[in-house]
This record gives sequence, C-alpha cells and structure tokens, in this order.
Amino acid sequence: MKNILIVFICSILFIACLSAQTNDRIRSQWADKVNISNPLPEYPRPQMIRNNWINLNGQWDYKIQPKGEEKIPLSFDGKIVVPFAVESFLSGVTKTVGKDSILWYRKIISLPAQFKSGNLLLHFGAVDWQSVVYVNGKKAGTHEGGHDPFTFNITPFVKKGTQQEIAISVWDPTDDGPQPRGKQVKIPRSIWYTSVTGIWQTVWVEAVPSTYIESIKQTPDIDKKTLSVSAQIKNALAGDRLNISAWDGNKKIAEQEITANTTATLNINDPKLWSSVNPFLYDLKIAVIQKGKSVDAVQSYFAMRKSSVAPDANGVQRLMLNNKFLFQFGPLDQGWWPDGLYTAPTDEALKFDIEKTKEMGFNLIRKHVKVEPARWYYHCDKLGMLVWQDMPSGDLKNQHWESRPGIESGPLDKIRTEASENIFRKEWSAIMEALHNFPCIVVWVPFNEGWGQFKTEEITKWTMQKDPSRLVNSASGGNFHFVGHMIDVHNYPAPVMPRADLFGAMQALVLGEYGGLGLPVENHTWQTKNNWGYQSFKNADSLFLKYESFVISLQNWIKKGLSAAIYTQTTDVEIEVNGLMTYDRKVIKIPLEKLKAINTKLYNPLLIGIKN
Repeated sequence: MKNILIVFICSILFIACLSAQTNDRIRSQWADKVNISNPLPEYPRPQMIRNNWINLNGQWDYKIQPKGEEKIPLSFDGKIVVPFAVESFLSGVTKTVGKDSILWYRKIISLPAQFKSGNLLLHFGAVDWQSVVYVNGKKAGTHEGGHDPFTFNITPFVKKGTQQEIAISVWDPTDDGPQPRGKQVKIPRSIWYTSVTGIWQTVWVEAVPSTYIESIKQTPDIDKKTLSVSAQIKNALAGDRLNISAWDGNKKIAEQEITANTTATLNINDPKLWSSVNPFLYDLKIAVIQKGKSVDAVQSYFAMRKSSVAPDANGVQRLMLNNKFLFQFGPLDQGWWPDGLYTAPTDEALKFDIEKTKEMGFNLIRKHVKVEPARWYYHCDKLGMLVWQDMPSGDLKNQHWESRPGIESGPLDKIRTEASENIFRKEWSAIMEALHNFPCIVVWVPFNEGWGQFKTEEITKWTMQKDPSRLVNSASGGNFHFVGHMIDVHNYPAPVMPRADLFGAMQALVLGEYGGLGLPVENHTWQTKNNWGYQSFKNADSLFLKYESFVISLQNWIKKGLSAAIYTQTTDVEIEVNGLMTYDRKVIKIPLEKLKAINTKLYNPLLIGIKN
C-alpha cells in the first residue's frame, strides 16, 4: 500500500510539474491517469500472445548530446517516461532533438531467475527513427524505421546476476531526411505537426525456449472456406512439428499438424464472416511440438472476411466486403494527441477514438500517414471498424508538378535516390508484414497526394504481389496511374467523384479526402488564435448543416459509381480545427446521434439505389 501511495504522489507531482512547464497547451482527460512507473501496461502484441514477459515502460534515464558522440554517456540529463516521445508533454521532457543531436536512453532492469534459461527477446513497438541498442555495454543490434516493430535476441549479452543495463541511442532527422515521417516537421504549421523522436511504443522483454515461434501469418479465403497459417520457427530441429487449431469460443472447429516452417490450410466450415455489423473473431492456437511435447505456444485470433473489387450491374467497379457492395465511409484519422503526440496516454484513450467513430455511424477509418500500435488494430478488429492503412510519407522535398490533360493536374513521380528508395521499400514491407494478420485492414495506401510518390506503377504492383488478400489504393489524391484497385481524388470542402468515363470500368472510384469543416472551440484549442480549417464556422449548428448537405450529395455520387468517401477529420490536431472532436477529445462538436442518423443513410440500399 505504501508503494502504491508513493507512485500516486509521484504521478501527481509529475503532472503538476509538467503543467507548470506547458500551461499554454491542452491535454486529454487521460493524461492524469498515466502511471509514470507503469504506463500502457497492456500486453502490446494481441496477435501473438505469450505469458512470460516484462513490460519495460516507465522512467528511463535520458540524455541529448551532439551527433557523433557514439559512446554510452556516463551521466544523464534526467528522467524520461517511456514510451512517450521526448517532444511530448507526457515524456516529462518536452525537448526537441533534431538532426544534429542523438537521444540516449538507459534503464537498469531486473530479470527473474526463470528468464535465464532459453532465449531472451527484447521487443520495441516502434522507435523513430534510427536506433542502436546496447545490452550491458555491448551492441545488440541496429534498426532503421520509425513505424515498424523490431526485436533483438539479447541472450548472448545477458550477464550473471539479475540486473542488466539496456541503453539505446536514437537519431531522427525529421523533415531533414528522406525517411518516412508522416506529418512531422521541425517547425509545425498548418497541416504539419510537432516532431516525434525516440521510443513511442511499448518496450518489453520476453523469455522463450531455445526453439520458439518467431512470427505467424494467417490469411483467410471465404470463397474456399479456408484459413492458411504459417509460422517462422527459430532454431527448429529435425522432426519438429507445428500444431495449429482454430476455435469458436470453447469449440475446436479445425486442427492440423504440419512440419515446422511449412503452411497449413484449415477448413473453416460454415464460416461466420467478419463485418462492420458483426465483427466475429475466431481464436487461434499455435504450438511447436518437439519429440511429442509442446515446447512453445502462442495464442492469436483471425477473422473470415474478404476485401475485393467487382463490377455492378452497370459495369462500374465497386468496393466489396465479403462479395457484397458496402459503401465505405469514415474519417481521416491522424492519430495524434495533445499530451502524447504519436502515443495515446492510455489504452482506454487509444480505444476511445474508434468507439466514438463507430458511434458516429462510420464504418471506416483511414489511418493517415501514420501507423498505430498493434492494440489499435486489435480494437478495430473487435469493434468492426474497417481500416485503410497509409504508408507514412517521406522525402517530400523538390517535388515537381505538371498538367495532365484528361486526368488531373498533379505531381510528377519523384526521382528518389537509391538510398531513399531502399528506405521506403524496407519500411513499407515491414509495416505490411507486421500488420498482415489484422482483419480490419482492407486497403493498403502506399502514397498520399504525391508526397514523395515515386515509381507508382512498380510500387503498386509490388504491394499487390506482397499481399494479394487486400486492395491497394496506389496514390490517394496523388499522381494517377491506371494501376491498383481504385482511383482516389481529394477535394475540399465539397465531395466530388473521379470521372467514371475514364476510370469506372477499370478501377473503383473513391473520394480519399473531403470536408475539412473547421470549428474552433474555446479553451479546447492548441493555441488561442490563428487556428486553421479548410472552411470555418462560428457554431456547431451551421457546421452540421453544411456537413449534412455534403452527406446528402454523397447519396447521388454513390448512385453514379462512388464506392467510398473519407471525411477530414476525426479530431482537431494542433492548429487544425477540422475535427469532429476537439484535440483533447473533451468536446464532440456535433451530437453523436445526429451524426449517426445522417451517416448511416449511406448504407441504405433503398436510398443509394444499389442492390447486391
């Protein structure tokens, strides 16, 4: 009880200190709930669960020093709360790093005795951008990529005794480099936000046996009523087997045992299809069998669902879910927080945006040039929220534009350096692999608005080949090519549609961004004045009338061939006040029931005149 009281007092003092430092900024209701000794304590990888793990979130030592000083510091500047970026309020630091500096972390951890046998894995949900990890002073590995998870086997570096030292150096050039960085910039303005450097997702260690499951991959096929499952087994021995079973609650519905590192095909009879209305999830159990005994096992889940394109009665291509047309409608979701920047303060906060989006009557979220922690996709899976997943943009400088008669004016494909191209391919591939098992994701979006867009046809085809189970929106609002599954225009503020006579018989027609209706709410803005929106309103009633008129016009566009629309946006972000909610999530600008009543009309086949 005494320890709990000390932690509580420390948390209150921490928040009070930060409030004094940043009293000109707003915070969400969850900021005060952050336990600085144990923030985000939930198991971070819901698609591959083991029980033998330790969460390393909490207070670490930190130091910012000039780039080029590569040795682990002997002294540190203070404490930082992991996993909140160093620039964020919740980190306890709120400092900028930049391309000329290195951010160092250090933490002394204690390992229980049972962690000393087998292998010890050190996991990072995400670190932006270039990381070098040391264990007890020895380099354990290097990673480049700000949005994909990575793991090092640190067994060779663990010393005798319980205490171990972990140190990490991080370099992030933000918009001075070609790496994927989304909306981050050194100098925030308009639609560009505060930089994010360092650890911004959960860090944890996991004890596994000598032979263990490194990764799993599962892909449903509702037409064949099957689920393909494979697993990468590390240090597999001759004769090792893999047992895979699918479960509907407590009922085992399929099981297969295969040779390690091969692929199983489970028959899922009478499948319960996952949808936005009925997001049914099956359980999946995978175990390595060695000499007749299970030596490693993980728990997962899967869904039977299909994302495809098919022509309607008029020959216009339509987005299909489970072989039926479903108008996909939802907000552009930036995934930023006033207190945590890239990182939601709590798991409750992470889930909140999805829940409210669902309550507003949307069935889709476009995750905009950002990747979320795995638990965000898990919540989408559970709640039945479709997701279009963007690749975080990067290498935006020196982009050229041209007039393209008959299509649109737009950017030319950028000529990237070999190094820049390799960075993009490596991180996009890693993101798709890390997120493959989440059924909520129905569309991959490699490029947005020509931001660093390059080799569009090649990258699109490569993305389609890498994951043929999903649709690919090659360039949302960008440089159009007759490639990928859809053509996507952006238009502010009113909704429009790509030309059906040019694209409709070849690709689905979608509106990747529109709206941007702005309403600053006093005491809930990032700054007191000079806030920005595509079109500004003085009150919620006038905002809703315009919003409603746009939804009514969408009904006509659907009849003419439109398959999806994305409204900008879920929340205000920094100086942008285009959100349906304020940045702190304390005010929903239009009542949920009013939004739901108008939004759900877009799924009514009688109103939109579409029959499956």
